[in-house]
Amino acid sequence: MSLPPYNQPPTETSAAQAVAPTPYPPAAFPPPDAAIATLGLTRTFGKKVAVNGLTLAVKRGEFFGFLGPNGAGKSTTIKMLVGLLRPSAGRAWVGGVDVWRDPIRAKLQMGVLPEQLNLYDRLSGRELIQFAGRLYDLPRDEVARRTESLLNVLMLGDDADKLVIDYSVGMRKKIALASALIHRPAVLFLDEPFEGIDPVSSRVIADILRDLTNSGTTIFFSSHILAVVERLCTRVGIVKQGQLIAEGTLADLRQRAGASGGSLEDVFLDLVGANTREGGLEWLE
Repeated sequence: MSLPPYNQPPTETSAAQAVAPTPYPPAAFPPPDAAIATLGLTRTFGKKVAVNGLTLAVKRGEFFGFLGPNGAGKSTTIKMLVGLLRPSAGRAWVGGVDVWRDPIRAKLQMGVLPEQLNLYDRLSGRELIQFAGRLYDLPRDEVARRTESLLNVLMLGDDADKLVIDYSVGMRKKIALASALIHRPAVLFLDEPFEGIDPVSSRVIADILRDLTNSGTTIFFSSHILAVVERLCTRVGIVKQGQLIAEGTLADLRQRAGASGGSLEDVFLDLVGANTREGGLEWLE
């Protein structure tokens, strides 16, 4: 099956009718200060609309949290932003570069830690990081220097020469993060980066991410651990059924939800319309 023309919905579905109208004129995109931008971004799978007309702009240097219930379209959005999944309609930019019209130049600016890790299991941890560095055409001596630094900071030095296939879930996550950081990306995409990570490593990674944003890196961060999002992110977007339903600082979202001092979890549950369980499993008691 051939791919649909870029920025056009596939003819066999009604995706065009599903796209929500956007208040932004196409001529205004991408905004000059945006590190990440989408305009009417849509992805359908058959008749299912997974992402529905998403229009979003993330400024350079922001730590942006991207939240939503399971199946809301978060991972699908990230895959379209990093060039792993072709949009059915709409456009996406990273660093002002159209991801699908100039993919190589866009990807040179990115570091990506996906939720589902597909790593080269028969490489050692050190070899995997070095391989990633060489893909970005870094000099060999610089790759070696950065590799040792990343291994030490992420507490993987003692296991650097073990095969990745023998790593635990948390170690695989950390070695994948190191591979995403080796070329010092301008934009870092993280999908559930703290899943399977122990508390000590979580603190180390959080400190690394803060340092990155302080030095100008833009982080696009999706996680179900809302306490971490609340602690790290400067701004948050919430999606439901493939559409952006709220966006702003935590204070903005509290105002939108009508909560003056609630946690991000309280605000999130209010905005997505979650219902707490009331009965139905009495037989367990």
